[in-house]
Amino acid sequence: MAADGTLVAGAPAAAGSGRANTMQRFARRRSTIAFLMALPLIALIGGLVVYPAGYAMWLSTLNRRMTANIGLGNFEILLDSDTFWMVIMQSCIFAVGAVIAKALIGFWLAHMLHHIPAKGQRKWRGMLLIPWVIPPALSTLGWWWMFDPSYSSINWLLNIFAVPAVPWLGEPWWARFSVILVNVWYGSPFFMIMYLAALKSVPDQLYEAAAIDGATGWQGLRYVTLPMMQNIISITVLFSLIVTFANYDIVRVLTNGGPRDLTQVFASYAFQVGILSGNLPRGAAVSLFMFPVLAVFAYFILRGINRRNKEQM
Repeated sequence: MAADGTLVAGAPAAAGSGRANTMQRFARRRSTIAFLMALPLIALIGGLVVYPAGYAMWLSTLNRRMTANIGLGNFEILLDSDTFWMVIMQSCIFAVGAVIAKALIGFWLAHMLHHIPAKGQRKWRGMLLIPWVIPPALSTLGWWWMFDPSYSSINWLLNIFAVPAVPWLGEPWWARFSVILVNVWYGSPFFMIMYLAALKSVPDQLYEAAAIDGATGWQGLRYVTLPMMQNIISITVLFSLIVTFANYDIVRVLTNGGPRDLTQVFASYAFQVGILSGNLPRGAAVSLFMFPVLAVFAYFILRGINRRNKEQM
């Protein structure tokens, strides 16, 4: 307002223009826009991952009636159990064996597909991805039928060649092998598609330079392909190891932990202890047992990836 009482018309407009400029500068900041766009995903992860994980950690410190906090008592009880030590051994055999087999088979398939012409490559890629897109519980039912002692199609084929029938789900080591086999069949296409994408990102000039230097195919694989794929291999192995340790449906459908709990893994044993036996806190302790080990493993893997990325810059 002016000294004579008249209203200055430009003052509110200037104030509004200043606020508009501030909002425009705020919106132009890429980090702010990126955060706002990622906010729904952050909220989803918080609701479906962070909160359940925090609740499981709190639950694992309670007694069976969930009336008192006993600290690490549930973990101490588990470590005093011979059955739980057997579960640890079986989970490690299952996860490590399956991930190694998936990585090798996936790399071989990716390498074979990479050298197929593009027209035929799409067809083979689609067919090889079928095991990965089928729900694992449904595909495991098909494997259960093939392993069935009375109606096993695999044993029927073996009998044609005078090979004795195999007790796929009746003997401990055959049951463990069967569980790993189904997991490898299901997970190998994931490794294949990840490695195939990594192979296609390797420049052809590197192979040409290696050939000019007289490198053999094996040397090209060792000194060109594998170093260029190292980050993808690390990320894929880390992700698959975490998912395989948490696998539940294959063991549940195929063996239900049998025979005599000799194929129990962390997820199936946590279900048995927490749900079937009604001890939710101890079941939560079982499911969280490998979390510190996998967290440390993930830290070193990701640190190695960051170091290699900085060296390439």
